[in-house]
Amino acid sequence: MANKAAKSDEKSKRLRERVALALPAKIHGRDSLDYEWTEMSRLVDVTPFGARLRLKRPTETGRLLLLTLAMPRQLRCFDHIEDQYRVWSLVRSVKMLEPGAERNALVEIGVAFVGKRPPRSFQGDPSRRYEIAKSSSEVGLWAVREEAGEALSEVSASEKRKETRHNIPLEVLIEVFGPDQEIALSENTVTENINRQGAAVFTTLDVSPGRFVKLSSAQLGVSVLAAVRSRRQGPDGIPRLHLEFVGSEWPL
Repeated sequence: MANKAAKSDEKSKRLRERVALALPAKIHGRDSLDYEWTEMSRLVDVTPFGARLRLKRPTETGRLLLLTLAMPRQLRCFDHIEDQYRVWSLVRSVKMLEPGAERNALVEIGVAFVGKRPPRSFQGDPSRRYEIAKSSSEVGLWAVREEAGEALSEVSASEKRKETRHNIPLEVLIEVFGPDQEIALSENTVTENINRQGAAVFTTLDVSPGRFVKLSSAQLGVSVLAAVRSRRQGPDGIPRLHLEFVGSEWPL
């Protein structure tokens, strides 16, 4: 009995060991209802339950991406006879890369494979973030649930901020990522307020919540990536973008 259990543990460990396999992969993402993108990349390593790869565009933990690749059949949890393995994947980690990294990649991400189809709620709001709920003993993939606090209103979200926003008018450059990794839009503007985790920025740009931007200060020599959480018009009639920084903090 003990010998059988030991063999089972060895098999489980072997299945979870990362395999260095630079497979080409097509990554499809939807940052908002009106914006989607596709990028070709290569895996760094893979297991039947997840992978590591690099992207030339930002993403954040909790987002869902669709990976399509010629996965070895022994590593698949479904579609064993299909040429291409199409698996929805949850971003679990994001690491900023140094400028000029391999293939000009911007970030390295770790993803958990969550199944053949996304949750129903994803169709209504592709910018929604998820977290691991439990692993499925049937096929070995991960189950997901909506991230706690995702439905917070703008008011309640501001009340739950870990740090107070400082009303500092910093001159900044906003750059909006386009569908082909290029900068599609840009604007020189100023912040309304800012802290280490995020900022509100005056803007004339029409950028949907869920999209990603780069915020830079030439004066401070700082650049960070950020997700657009909301766009609203203030009492003065000027629109603001509310940003949450991704992968790094603003040095205050």
